[in-house]
Amino acid sequence: MRKAFLTFSVIFILFAVNPISVSAKVLVKDGQKIAFMGDSITAQGWSNPTGYVQLVIACLKANGISITPIPAGIGGHKSNQMLERLKADVLDKNPDWMTLSCGVNDVWHGTNGVPLEPYKSNITAIVDQCQAKGVKVMILTATVIGEDLDNPDNQKLAAYNEFLRKLAKERKCPLADLNAMFQKVLKAKKKKNQDFVLTADGVHMNAAGDRLMAEGVLKAFGLSDRQIRKVLQTPEQSAK
Repeated sequence: MRKAFLTFSVIFILFAVNPISVSAKVLVKDGQKIAFMGDSITAQGWSNPTGYVQLVIACLKANGISITPIPAGIGGHKSNQMLERLKADVLDKNPDWMTLSCGVNDVWHGTNGVPLEPYKSNITAIVDQCQAKGVKVMILTATVIGEDLDNPDNQKLAAYNEFLRKLAKERKCPLADLNAMFQKVLKAKKKKNQDFVLTADGVHMNAAGDRLMAEGVLKAFGLSDRQIRKVLQTPEQSAK
């Protein structure tokens, strides 16, 4: 009896210190509307049947959550352009959620891009305007600009992503840290000298990249690995 009591006590103490997660709370609800704001990566994520936006929709549905998508990805767009069209493309359509994928073109377009400080102002304004209208925002870190993580564009992009992580924390936005996920896979594959592991051209997604993006978004929405695997493979399988 004493042994059973001690065992129960140890379990209780462990649970109190590190509570067992019975099931991650899924943030998006059945019947809600989700706007997907972004550039060509998001546009292709919608237009491609196996794009990341379509995979997110399919995986939510497989778990009993049917959503109304609002596609808002336009090729080549940067933070200033997304801010300009936010009202017409997102806010006027009254979504419950908006995913925000922005940063690649701000850096990749060089002198025609958006420097870090104006980028910060644009993204902050986008998030603040959404939250003022009651739209919840999920922030996605920008993926990669070429699969060589040490190239100048990716080095420059790091500061943009650090800002996104900080803003997500400050504004209490769910964060899909896609860049960190991409780096983990690419660093592992680099040892095998594989080209275009997650992208078709260094920027736009191939099938594995779309699956990894979808997984990051779904996890940020609170879905478990078991729920995600109803539609998606694991990251390791996706990148093979």
